[in-house]
Amino acid sequence: MIQLILARHAKSDWAAEGLDDHDRPLNDRGRRDAPAMARSVLRRGVRPEVLLSSTALRAKTTAEAFGEEFEVDVTERAELYLAGADALLDAARSSAAREVMVVAHDPGMSALVSRLAERDVRMVTSAVAIFTWHDGDWTDVGSTPPDEFELLTP
Repeated sequence: MIQLILARHAKSDWAAEGLDDHDRPLNDRGRRDAPAMARSVLRRGVRPEVLLSSTALRAKTTAEAFGEEFEVDVTERAELYLAGADALLDAARSSAAREVMVVAHDPGMSALVSRLAERDVRMVTSAVAIFTWHDGDWTDVGSTPPDEFELLTP
């Protein structure tokens, strides 16, 4: 079984003028939504072995909320910051784990989810897409439709 969980970071704070995009924190809503979404994923019996995150503060903070709920350490990957769909999928594949979560950004996240779901999907902040392939391995991801797909939004 391969399970790929894709999450867009939670809502970020735009209040601080002059703050570098990479350093934007979560706002109040984002700090509430991230752990709530993690609990929602857990209620579905999903718990990744590996949790990868962009190095941007808003993504790291989101991933840490998931990591606390899942009891999994977060691995930061610089190449996930504003990554496109191919880079996001490559990062998941390279983990070599069978159950992987990636926390990153749009538009790459929506592009990858849309590609794998074979329909247009807009990943709003804090959205989580869960894909499951019951048979096969990572070579099937992207070339074979998933056996299951679920989109969770706050």
